[in-house]
Amino acid sequence: MKMLRFRSPSLRSLDQEIQVTIRLLDDSEISCSIQRETKGQFLVDHVCNHYSLLEKDYFGIRYVDPEKQRHWLEPNKPIVKQMKSQQPYTMCFRVKFYPHEPMKIKEELTRYLLYLQLKRDVYHGRLLCPFADAAYLGACIVQAELGDYDQDEHPPDYIQDFKLFPKQSLKLERKIIDIHKNELRGQCSAVAELHLLQRAHNLETYGVDPHPCKDFTGSTAFLGFTATGFVVFQGNKRIHLLKWADVNKLKFEGKTFYVIGIQKEKKLVLTFHTSTPAACKHLWKCGVENQAFYKCAKSSQIKTVSSSNIFFKGSRFRYSGRVAKEVIEASSKIQRDPPEVHRLHFGQSRSFNSLSHKNLIINMEPLVPALPSTNENEADIGLGVGDPLGLLESVLSVLCSSAPTRAGGEAEGQEEEEEEEETSGVLTISELVYNPCASMLPTPVDDGQGGVDLLFQSPIQSPARLLRELHADPDIQAQLVAERVRDRAFERARVVGRSMLGSGLRLLSRNERVNTCVLSAVRLIAMVIGVLLVAVPMLLLLLESDIDVSFLHEIRQTPEFEQFHYEYYCPLRRWILCKISMVMERLGWD
Repeated sequence: MKMLRFRSPSLRSLDQEIQVTIRLLDDSEISCSIQRETKGQFLVDHVCNHYSLLEKDYFGIRYVDPEKQRHWLEPNKPIVKQMKSQQPYTMCFRVKFYPHEPMKIKEELTRYLLYLQLKRDVYHGRLLCPFADAAYLGACIVQAELGDYDQDEHPPDYIQDFKLFPKQSLKLERKIIDIHKNELRGQCSAVAELHLLQRAHNLETYGVDPHPCKDFTGSTAFLGFTATGFVVFQGNKRIHLLKWADVNKLKFEGKTFYVIGIQKEKKLVLTFHTSTPAACKHLWKCGVENQAFYKCAKSSQIKTVSSSNIFFKGSRFRYSGRVAKEVIEASSKIQRDPPEVHRLHFGQSRSFNSLSHKNLIINMEPLVPALPSTNENEADIGLGVGDPLGLLESVLSVLCSSAPTRAGGEAEGQEEEEEEEETSGVLTISELVYNPCASMLPTPVDDGQGGVDLLFQSPIQSPARLLRELHADPDIQAQLVAERVRDRAFERARVVGRSMLGSGLRLLSRNERVNTCVLSAVRLIAMVIGVLLVAVPMLLLLLESDIDVSFLHEIRQTPEFEQFHYEYYCPLRRWILCKISMVMERLGWD
């Protein structure tokens, strides 16, 4: 465990230092102590110094707040002001911007870290791929972890020890073994990782961090941002791809996210609804950052954007950092000796043995009665499932739908034989139901058994009450009937109170809108008056004074100023003086 303390020039006392734990891509952890004014960039630099990483612009630090909402740590803001959870803080070091062309990465260390991220994406169901690609990616991981196939060291079922995919079939494992034996022999770890990058970056879901939402029809969709542009998935199919050059604006209002662009020379407005305003704001920020990183040619072109066009309203945000083209150019200029890459051997990473089906059941038992604390899986794939009933249904869905543990039972053997006998189409990983929203679980939950819909529901009944209703005891049934009568009465009273409260809120809302319009008008008038108070004296100074300052002299010599002076200002001044003299004559003030 590596320790580092950041101290500001003010040298605050030790009791104000805060402990931070950062979980790395290989599931190891490093810690450091920060102070209240320490900004997010210090933690990024701390991790990069730990790795001796120079191509650090692709990476970021992510954390999860108490509401299970993910966030990227902003580098220019103090860490304490961003964190809403209790100390000590736990965060994760992850790939934030996936390189459009991984082959242009200069150093092997950077490619290895990207490989670790893609391995996680494959395991958690984010990187969907057809059967052939899945087998090749799995074989590359096995080759990088174990090296060449050795009949003496590797038993026939050695792939079963690897948990590579959310649902791993025997047919897929056999194909992985075949590729590992024949196609990848002789490749070192670095070459096998490079081949995985080459194959993975051509997949549609490469670099997609899926955000669950509902489209205008109420259907479940997943939004994502890639090096190419904005993408929308439904199930396992990409239904929209809007390139960054065609995206004009990204904005959000409450829980509604808008993508405004051009498609086939026509204006396009895509509307989506997220589960919470915080999720919508996070989605908007991710879109703004990805658009700036991949679209802009220089960081100087990046502008501060607003979430809305409403005057003096809306969130403002600006991506800070280098863009993709600048990162590639800087990488080509690296001249140092390549740093040593410390790879983990098989069994040292939690992505495999410790997340087997057996351990999964054991580790999930304490999650049912209470909400779990923030952990790695939340930071890695969490998208905000936070209520106990949703968690319970998710756990039951995974336990019911997960693949067998391959302990050697008769039922398992029958299922494998039936799978081998199927001839109605080729099995592909992408044909599985795609749902990366199980924030607490390493295996995606089928959408038909809860999934994304749990994000948009607010269940009334608790799990304990649902279980009580299963009993047929007359006393219990009578008690439940009485409870239901009380609930109906309470519901009627709540509806009446809500209607009265709604009338009051509508009146308040109308008054707030009027006050906002009045305030905006006052600000506009004040701005105009301020401009006049500055512009009019400056204009009189130019036209009437004899002050011969260099910049005033240059302005007076311009043709535009001379034309304005002789054709407009002089006649206007003569007319005003004439009117003043006529008034003075009438008043007898000659």
